[in-house]
Amino acid sequence: MAKSAHTETATDRDPESALETARHQLERAAAHVDVDEGVIERLKHPTKVLSGSIPLERDDGTVEVFTGYRAQHDDVRGPYKGGLRYHPDVTEDECVGLAMWMTWKCAVMDLPFGGAKGGIVADPKELSEDERERLTRRFAEEMRDFVGPTKDIPAPDMGTDAQTMAWFMDAYSMQEGETVPGVVTGKPPLIGGSYGRAEAPGRSVAIVAREAASYYDMDLDDVTVAVQGFGSVGANAARLLDEWGATVVAVSDVNGGVYDPEGLATEEINAHEEQPGAVTDVEGARQVTNAELLELDVDVLVPAAVGNVLTEANADAVQADIVVEGANGPTTTAADRIFAERDVAVIPDIIANAGGVTVSYFEWLQDINRRQWTVERVREELEEEMLSAWADVRREYEARDVTWRDAAYIVALSRVAEAKSTRGLWP
Repeated sequence: MAKSAHTETATDRDPESALETARHQLERAAAHVDVDEGVIERLKHPTKVLSGSIPLERDDGTVEVFTGYRAQHDDVRGPYKGGLRYHPDVTEDECVGLAMWMTWKCAVMDLPFGGAKGGIVADPKELSEDERERLTRRFAEEMRDFVGPTKDIPAPDMGTDAQTMAWFMDAYSMQEGETVPGVVTGKPPLIGGSYGRAEAPGRSVAIVAREAASYYDMDLDDVTVAVQGFGSVGANAARLLDEWGATVVAVSDVNGGVYDPEGLATEEINAHEEQPGAVTDVEGARQVTNAELLELDVDVLVPAAVGNVLTEANADAVQADIVVEGANGPTTTAADRIFAERDVAVIPDIIANAGGVTVSYFEWLQDINRRQWTVERVREELEEEMLSAWADVRREYEARDVTWRDAAYIVALSRVAEAKSTRGLWP
């Protein structure tokens, strides 16, 4: 794949791009940390962005050419790490912004990885399984010189799953002449994947929501929760919070949502991946739109669907006391400003949904050592890592007059900047 020149398009629109949001957040954190301006300038830009054409022979014999990207933001603390998504709206700027978030996410969790993100501009729903396999294998071949267990380690994301990672690993391994399970994470456990990986982002969201409620002296048994996006992240978060005593009163998927102030039986509701549209079929609950769910009178709001759902247009109408970001970038810069003025606690994505990359790190360790962990061990280790990261962020929050997002970025930026300073700049 060829390197492409990256240019920023500045805009004041709301919602903003992932790259614009990521850069704004970096600048805010930089104002609170004594870091050389040269380091900050370097961190505003990716190390490289790979782009290329991915030809695919469709099932009917025709050939269609797709565009693929891989943004590698920073590897000062370790190999690049980040998801691989198949979605019609994938762009270069989106990949760069998400790669930046991965850098901060790995740093705030103190993992020995840097940030990356990639994707193919394609709607996986319009591809057969055979076509998705051929597309994945061709993409793996195009990326082969740029990925590897010590270079860049992709993982599942929107439109991709464990099977996608299995195809990618196999294609890479065949070309390398040996089985290399550590080239990707999020694989099926049968071929080197980790138990507990699929549930991990939702589990970390639930852990952070629980700790945030405790910080604000809320008894979890009295906490009401609304979850936008009852997919792999939202459903796992909702079910765990329900199990731990919270009352989940509203959930939604792309088709809409339901609300019951008495609480929903989350275990009885199929997630979007399990049965698309099942959320709206819950008996006895009031139908709500995704927009209405965000404005319900609840204690904790978990936006776990897509980015840019909390904006300048609706931030004043959000009634939740705590927002826990399950999705990447659900809150725009303008909305963040409004929430800060209103004293709404926003727990950022770079810690809240970091369970995914944390268990990916566990999977990487298991692959290196060729020894698989039990799901019980994975959950215990994840709990320990999340509580440690929460304590680090809480200390910065309490020591400075900043938001939770700023506190998380201060932790992450300090670690990345210190690593850059220690390693120095190659002449």
